[in-house]
Amino acid sequence: MNNKFFEWAGVVTAILYSLFVALNIGIEFLGFCLLLLSAILIGIWAYRGDHKGIFLLQFFYATAGIIGMIRWF
Repeated sequence: MNNKFFEWAGVVTAILYSLFVALNIGIEFLGFCLLLLSAILIGIWAYRGDHKGIFLLQFFYATAGIIGMIRWF
């Protein structure tokens, strides 16, 4: 797949995640699922583009997504 797909799909899912959590309307679990998906997508983009700092950051975002899902489940 094209790197642009991973980049922009990751961006869109991150935007949706932040809105879902900020709205506080009961869809936070879905938001944390989107955070994990965003971290995976942007992580793939960063790995392919040799963006080491962003790649490392995605491990922490993925961890935050998993913790959020566990705490809300």
